[in-house]
Amino acid sequence: MDTSKKPAAFSTAVWNSLCNALGTAATCDDALKAIHIALVTVVGLNLLTVNLDATQSDDPPDEVQLQRLWTSDPGAYPVGGRKRKTFTPWTRQLLERAEVFIGEGDAALAVVFEEHKSIAELGLHAVVNVPLLQGGHCVATFNVLGIRPEWLAHEVAAIKLLALLATPWVLQARAAQDTLAGG
Repeated sequence: MDTSKKPAAFSTAVWNSLCNALGTAATCDDALKAIHIALVTVVGLNLLTVNLDATQSDDPPDEVQLQRLWTSDPGAYPVGGRKRKTFTPWTRQLLERAEVFIGEGDAALAVVFEEHKSIAELGLHAVVNVPLLQGGHCVATFNVLGIRPEWLAHEVAAIKLLALLATPWVLQARAAQDTLAGG
């Protein structure tokens, strides 16, 4: 893919393509693939992951457990991967208060991500984390890492909108996982 090409705002063709793809999507994977294609059109090359809050009642009270439900780069960030996060300003903002987090530049990523060196090695320098809500509570996150160190306002707006479009699919996949786990 040509990384020198500037991403463009959503066009009618992108919206129509996304609507058609979501209208015929049979699975969460199908829907998130279509959303990622639209995302690349708007923000350029990126890494998209969706993480579920997999915290259990017997987990330590000062930790949250996240499990990757979907990724655009399974080699670097495989589906099913888990990580424990302690409560930090980032986790409180995103997971407790259900507020979007925007991190721009390598220094900002280093503050919130233990794996910031691996992120930089992938050529990624900015993040937008959007909480996905059920009943007013964050149950998953829609995470976009971009190649440029700063986001444009229309890019952040598009990421938030695409996260909203992903929400019902993610909630459906989460419910299916809970059913399989007997919960």
